[in-house]
Amino acid sequence: MPPEPASPEASAEAASSSSSVDSGNTDATSIVGRWIPLTALYVYVACRVITVVFVAVANRFTHNSLLYDLTIWDGEWFLRAARNGYPSHLAMIHGHVAANPIAFFPFYPLVIRVIALTGISPGVIALVVSAATGATAVVAVGLLARRLAGDAAGTRAALLFALCPGAFAFSLAYTEGIVITCVALGLIALLDRRWLAAGLLGLIATASSPVGLAFLLSCAWCAGRSVWSERRFGAMTSLLLAPMGFVAYMVFLWIHTGTLMAWRLTERGGWDSYPSLLYPLRIVGTFVTDPLAPTMTGQILFFGTVAAVIGVVLMFREHQPPPVILYGLGAVVAAAISQPVGLRPRFLMLAFPLIIAVATRYQGRTYRWLVALSALLLTGFTVLELASRAVFP
Repeated sequence: MPPEPASPEASAEAASSSSSVDSGNTDATSIVGRWIPLTALYVYVACRVITVVFVAVANRFTHNSLLYDLTIWDGEWFLRAARNGYPSHLAMIHGHVAANPIAFFPFYPLVIRVIALTGISPGVIALVVSAATGATAVVAVGLLARRLAGDAAGTRAALLFALCPGAFAFSLAYTEGIVITCVALGLIALLDRRWLAAGLLGLIATASSPVGLAFLLSCAWCAGRSVWSERRFGAMTSLLLAPMGFVAYMVFLWIHTGTLMAWRLTERGGWDSYPSLLYPLRIVGTFVTDPLAPTMTGQILFFGTVAAVIGVVLMFREHQPPPVILYGLGAVVAAAISQPVGLRPRFLMLAFPLIIAVATRYQGRTYRWLVALSALLLTGFTVLELASRAVFP
């Protein structure tokens, strides 16, 4: 569907703002100071409040505590790591490594553990950090879209991101807010040739989630281009720094457990999770053969795969810069081939350049319909994950 034409005033505003932010001398701090997507932030806060109220009302029937319901799934494991640290040996069950906190990267648990020294409950800290970094992620995605296409696009992208179906994760004890904030700001830093800032942001991202490793593709592109065409080696700073969060965690686990592959063995043994190039093909093939055959998870993954393909096409059609496209592709591929994760809403959200591509391409009535559809899906997935728990996030 072709984009709806923008008004001359909107086009002029976008052109003006685009020229002002495309300069390599633009200061990121000044950008944040004079442009904040307030509407998107208001909507984001409203979604978090409504979710808490919904869970609190549900507690009247389930007799669970609010904290219990919002620290389920991965949150439980992050809190175990924060409270007790990581095990020094790999426990075995039926010849396989048992599920344990090693599968969950250390930056988020470390933040929780440090703040908990004040005496605040680790569960409360985890939820506050998740919600707060979700808000910074909304701003960061908006800033990146603004860097690419101007104020209006930034505003649209921030709102669409705040209402994307995977945004329910910001109400749980998850790391998505940290990763997305760091990668989005890291991409801005790469585009503005701020190599040290990009490397440090990448380091935090790779210490928070394996998805952060997709950012290395962006760093490698910038470093290769800078060295090859300009004979400048400063960009290597980002490429060398960004993976250090992941590397440091792997080295720590090697020393701590005596097993070099401790993380990979835990993923495979505890969650039966491993990369498979055939996994997305099986998801699509099963649905196409018999749409009623897949489980609810299978159906979600099929439609997530379709959404990802559309988003990737739009990334190219919107001519996003190579570092942004490479991260988006890397995040999509990493989720698609990760069995049993797949392209569920939370991982589509991590591939946020797809959301930016939709927001920069469509406006007017089409955009409003997309926002409404996204809000409806967010509502559905929030109820699905927090009430029924039929599938994991």
